Amino acid sequence: MASDALLLGRITYDGFAPVWPHLEGEFADKFNSMPKYVVSSTLENPGWNNTTVLRGDVVEEVTKLKQRYEGDVVVHGSPQLAQTLIEHDLVDAFHLQVYPVIVGAGKRLFAETSATKRLRLVEAKTVGDGVHILIYEKVA
Repeated sequence: MASDALLLGRITYDGFAPVWPHLEGEFADKFNSMPKYVVSSTLENPGWNNTTVLRGDVVEEVTKLKQRYEGDVVVHGSPQLAQTLIEHDLVDAFHLQVYPVIVGAGKRLFAETSATKRLRLVEAKTVGDGVHILIYEKVA
């Protein structure tokens, strides 16, 4: 994992925090030890180690995070947070996993935006039973 920090919305944090601290292995150790930031106005005393709650303006707080870390600040899940970051051009790359399943409901990652966001495919591979991993970068 090449990321330096993890950025999560509150709902995703609530799903990850009870599970990840109990997992073992190289990936879990890296994931658990990295700095974690949760965007929330209500979370008090996060129990997952190395977690900081971001309570201020999301755009301002994430801009500061991007300046603090040389590597990647990664967002997992957190569609509402991701939509805010996309709208304010704070996403440099998208790592998408496309599964061969039609769900038919759920939250959209790409909601309406105020402008077209141009992307360039930089990597594509297929793993497992037809899962496509696509990496796109923002076009300036």
